[in-house]
Amino acid sequence: MTEYHPGLDGVIATESSISDIDGAKGVLSYRGFSIEELAQKSTFEETAYLLLTGELPNEDDLKTFASRMSESMNLPQDLLTLLNSYPKQSDSMFVLQSAVAILGSYYDIDFDAEKLKAGDYESDYFIDVSARLLGSIGAIVATWNRIKNSKTVIPPSENNSYATNFMQMLDDEINTSNLIHRIIDATLILHAEHTINASTFTSMVTSSTLAKPAQVIASGIGSLSGPLHGGANQKVIAMLEEIGDKDNVGSWLENRLSSKQVVWGMGHREYSTKDPRANILTEMVKKLFEEQSGKVSGMFETAMELELACEAKLSQKGVFANVDFYSGILYKEIGIPVDLFTPLFAISRTSGWLAHWIEQISNNKIFRPTQNYIGAKPRKL
Repeated sequence: MTEYHPGLDGVIATESSISDIDGAKGVLSYRGFSIEELAQKSTFEETAYLLLTGELPNEDDLKTFASRMSESMNLPQDLLTLLNSYPKQSDSMFVLQSAVAILGSYYDIDFDAEKLKAGDYESDYFIDVSARLLGSIGAIVATWNRIKNSKTVIPPSENNSYATNFMQMLDDEINTSNLIHRIIDATLILHAEHTINASTFTSMVTSSTLAKPAQVIASGIGSLSGPLHGGANQKVIAMLEEIGDKDNVGSWLENRLSSKQVVWGMGHREYSTKDPRANILTEMVKKLFEEQSGKVSGMFETAMELELACEAKLSQKGVFANVDFYSGILYKEIGIPVDLFTPLFAISRTSGWLAHWIEQISNNKIFRPTQNYIGAKPRKL
């Protein structure tokens, strides 16, 4: 009988050169570059190109790639009409997944398995398709936020970075600064890729069937939507609202731990030390706190108190605040609606899904795991 691993825990399902995690040391790298260096020195456009191709772009390649992304943020009128047809109370992840699934009707992002087999696709094809998907997905999220709030859609500017375009298209009433634009850019980098997580594996399975790229990304979005994956940072905000005031943190945490309930945003399956992405966001939290001194919300202060309380009680068990804890706080403080936290995660992770799509179909074998049958013995009617 084949050994059973629930959740495929510990099962090696692929070989990849895209990202690597050393959970004991708290290290995450993309294509050999540390996440710390990328978050500090790179941009989302540059990091996405690195994930897709394996190398950093030169100046001309980066300009072309970023321009294609920007062009694709200007959504076709028929797609805007479709977004306007959704009920305004629709879940944002449902809107994103369904809109992405039909992108092939509006963009030249077709895929032909026979052309792949014949070796007709060159690297420019994958870069172009990826740029169009990344640009359009960011625009869909920002545009849907405008539509559901009965506001006029804001077009992108070709002179803006991806992060700046997203924020301006999202809500022109949010007071942003250079620091806030940098925080959004950095969080896009930090969420871009994380080895074979649930949504990445989902997109790999879809890729292995030689499905079209929009369907690959739509499948990843569906997987990401669950609270045990991409929805965790929304759970963090609900948790902080439940706690209320920072003075309630101690008693709330005691009750939570004694009843063996999840403290959202604490601990990570891959890390026995602090999530390196959380370390980076910790510094950004401090900078935002300094920039907005005297103006931060009570929830922000409650979150900081909870993080300290959890560190005192859980750090000896290797449980620390993870990237979801800090990204949720930052997004909330910046003014991004809570229901867009997971779609924003999806925008970023699309770059990783696309990198795995390219890698998967370059040396493809359709996924077909087996099972241990535990049902009824043979029987007759």
